[in-house]
Amino acid sequence: MDKRKVGILTFSDGRESVHKELEGLNLEFQEKLAAALEATGEVEPVVAREIVWTAELARNEAQRLANEGCELTVFNFAVWSFPHLAAIASRFAPGPFLLFSNINPRYPGMVGMLASAGALDQIGALHGRISGDIGDERVLRRVMAFIRAGSTVARLRGETYGLFGGRPMGMYTAVANTDQWMSLFGIDVEHIDQYEIVRRSGEAPDDEVKRAFTWLTEKVGKIRYDGKQLTPEKLKLQIRSYIAVREMAKEKRLDFLGIKGQPELTDNFVTMDVTEAFLNDPYDWNGPKAPIVTATEADMDGALTMEIMKHITGTPVMFADLRHYDAELGVFDLCNSGNHPTYFAGRSYDPDDNLPQVEFYPQGFYFPAGGASVRHIAAPGKVTLARLARRRGEYWLAIVPGEFIELPRDEAERKAQATQIEWPHAFTRFEVGPEEFLAEYDSNHIHAAYGDWTEELIWTARMLGIRYRVFA
Repeated sequence: MDKRKVGILTFSDGRESVHKELEGLNLEFQEKLAAALEATGEVEPVVAREIVWTAELARNEAQRLANEGCELTVFNFAVWSFPHLAAIASRFAPGPFLLFSNINPRYPGMVGMLASAGALDQIGALHGRISGDIGDERVLRRVMAFIRAGSTVARLRGETYGLFGGRPMGMYTAVANTDQWMSLFGIDVEHIDQYEIVRRSGEAPDDEVKRAFTWLTEKVGKIRYDGKQLTPEKLKLQIRSYIAVREMAKEKRLDFLGIKGQPELTDNFVTMDVTEAFLNDPYDWNGPKAPIVTATEADMDGALTMEIMKHITGTPVMFADLRHYDAELGVFDLCNSGNHPTYFAGRSYDPDDNLPQVEFYPQGFYFPAGGASVRHIAAPGKVTLARLARRRGEYWLAIVPGEFIELPRDEAERKAQATQIEWPHAFTRFEVGPEEFLAEYDSNHIHAAYGDWTEELIWTARMLGIRYRVFA
């Protein structure tokens, strides 16, 4: 992932004599903040050339940060500063704005931050407020949550979603309004007929298809050919489909995707499971690559949720159905054909860790065209699940802290057999009870990434101006 470009403006007293007296102190705190952010490995800090103590500097330094391509700005306070300076800077610097007050009790930096925050609230400038020592890991964690959210919102603007096909199987929740997407998220939608996948698959280079087939044969734990639903020829056609979609994404400059699949492709061509799994993965037979979020069933809000989570986390994101609640274990079985990247089999960026735990099963009766189902059990770990949904045309964000749990192998297989043996599974314990969750949650689909990203998702919702609910 590209580093998050963050501007830093440090504000001072508007009296020249006081500013000069405190300039060294301000620079010291500014450098400490920039160094801490840079040390995360995620951030490229862009520091103002001068401490801001005049209206002219507030305007010029803020404009420079915008010209430098910063995705958001930290307003830094170590001493008392005149609040109008932050208000002026907010008209030119890239927002949202994080107001950060350093621990410096000899000087009223917190007073300056709060006075500036009040001014920003009065003029409607979106901002967050954090006070503390940037050397404190807990404080840095809160600062980074805001930065990740801010850069995510910035990176959504100008993206293009590639929509292959249309509404699948009557699912209202899979289709969004393109005007609303541009207005709210800054995202355009490019519609592409699914026939292009069929047509372009025939143009995939034979040498790459052969190399990919050999790589999968060697790496995947087991390929269960049955001579009907799954044959070497059908697997090669799935490889061709992957190559076709990958190349179209590159040519059309598509940032993330959705493929309808059912019923046209799944009845008459081949399933998109291999295509979707490996587009979402951080590697393929050509080596490491950036994941390209791809949602099955052309689920627009699902794809957008995944794209947000990818920008926040920098990791692959899972797409799944809420298939079954297992009361015996107190877990949901998250299971869906196609969209569990193989990354989740071993929670690794190395295919040699993940693919031995993956099996290719023949597709079942739902998909008469056949092909391989990319099947594995998700590795255990803390996860955050989320989903954008709409009520009466207004978006809201469901945030669900949880955990993928590990079952003994025999038990995992028994539970998988009870639902859909050939599809991937993630046995997931939510922090909220099933009754409360099912009464309020607005989709059959849900999306997950390893780690605790609750605070980042909350800030993202606030920055987008949409409601959110944490199910915990």
